[in-house]
Amino acid sequence: MLHRRPPTLVDWLVAVAVGLFAIAEEIGGRSMGPSREDLPVWIAAGAVTAAGVLFRRRVPFAILCVYSAVNVLLFVLAPQMAAAWQFYTELVLLFTLLSEVRPGSVKAVTGMVAGGAYVVSMLAASSPPAGPGDVAVAVVMSAIAAGAGLAVRRHRVIAAQAAERGELLAREAVSEERARIARELHDIVAHSVSVMTMQTGGVRLMLREDQERERQVLASVEETGRGAVDELRRMLGLLRGPQADAGPQAGLDRLDDLLDQVRAAGLEVALEVRGDPVPLPAGLDLSAYRIVQEALTNALKHAGPTRAVVTVDYRPGELHLEVVDHGPRRGRTRARGPRQQSGPEGGHGLIGMRERAALFHGTLTAGPLASGGFGVRAVLPL
Repeated sequence: MLHRRPPTLVDWLVAVAVGLFAIAEEIGGRSMGPSREDLPVWIAAGAVTAAGVLFRRRVPFAILCVYSAVNVLLFVLAPQMAAAWQFYTELVLLFTLLSEVRPGSVKAVTGMVAGGAYVVSMLAASSPPAGPGDVAVAVVMSAIAAGAGLAVRRHRVIAAQAAERGELLAREAVSEERARIARELHDIVAHSVSVMTMQTGGVRLMLREDQERERQVLASVEETGRGAVDELRRMLGLLRGPQADAGPQAGLDRLDDLLDQVRAAGLEVALEVRGDPVPLPAGLDLSAYRIVQEALTNALKHAGPTRAVVTVDYRPGELHLEVVDHGPRRGRTRARGPRQQSGPEGGHGLIGMRERAALFHGTLTAGPLASGGFGVRAVLPL
């Protein structure tokens, strides 16, 4: 509950409307009662009421209680028919309180009691006496104001819970994707260190017998390398799950196999390779492959069996990837909502692709196209 927030534009508009309504009704004469004496005092009262309405969301309980108490006192000491602006202001304040405080709290219950006391004293002070219709209108309008306030409060709570849950799911998706990337990079790093260690051992065996110092240095490097591999397996190996991929390491050289799988699922996809292919670091090669994989999976999920084009563009110092689909075919609408569904390896759509691009200081953009399709573009520095 935000009681310290400054008045918003809506607060100003409501306050001005209440002030103008009160002044106009007092100057022009009330439609359901005789003109009041001490007109300047009532005009001032309307202006003060408008000021209270302006800050009603800052201290809703205090303003409602003070306003209700003052009016009840006036109805008791000087019985006369209430002006319309007085009753409508009470409804606005009751609505505001119940939209701000927790239902069932002391403030909520006290506020409803204050509103009930206002209505009872207003009807009792009415001249001529209020009839059944007047009582029904007053009770129904008060109930509507209270019910609307409770509904707004409930909507705010649900919206806040939905926002918190969305943030939690996004954080979980990022954590899962980073863990997945770590599992994959573990294989790459462990393999690279193992190769270095083996090559060091090979060089050590090729040394002459009189190169004892060099042999000791290489033996130390070899031992350190083996220790590093064991440490990687102990530390990063904890991230591996029961469904860890034990097959060949994925990379752009395996795109043809990926496209065959996607085509079998119903997506017509073409591959365009531009520029001169260059050897890529294992981690970058894997991330590029996964970006294409996630983009094609999302295209199939959201657009269904359609056409797509994958472009791999090797440029000086950069690798450009583009996956563009042509949108759903006639008779089928694109699935609603942002593209955050999981990919075939447990990824999370755009979240996973952005994490992989950011890992190598690259950029990724994705969004609908004017033609009705959807495009994913990634730029990875080499």
